[in-house]
Amino acid sequence: MMAGIRGKNTRPEIVVRQLLHRAGFRFRLHVRDLPGRPDMVLPRWRAVIQVHGCFWHGHDCHLFRLPRTRREFWEAKIAGNRARDAASQAALSDLCWRQLQVWECALKGRTQLPSEVLATSMTNWLNGNASSGEIRGTV
Repeated sequence: MMAGIRGKNTRPEIVVRQLLHRAGFRFRLHVRDLPGRPDMVLPRWRAVIQVHGCFWHGHDCHLFRLPRTRREFWEAKIAGNRARDAASQAALSDLCWRQLQVWECALKGRTQLPSEVLATSMTNWLNGNASSGEIRGTV
């Protein structure tokens, strides 16, 4: 079953790409030269955007719930994903890349943000000078 789960070109990632492209931003995808192979790289803004699935990265929202079966396996798997994320973020910071995390709960489910709000949030962050940012669903 897990072999069918994609790591890139996921539906949430495609939605974010479409919003950015519509807003006039151009980017590169899954750049191998950068730590963690970020989902989208905007070299002109020296920024990367990661679209995280709430389940796979253990986000504290309604989309994440640990499975009841094989609990130890899933705890280790999600902890490993979080550790890799932290290492990639630290390495990107060391290379002076700005980082934005967009969580899946901002794109679907009961906490979904309207696409205009999501696009505006990403545009404001890219045009600002914050070194990191996070977009999550509404509470």
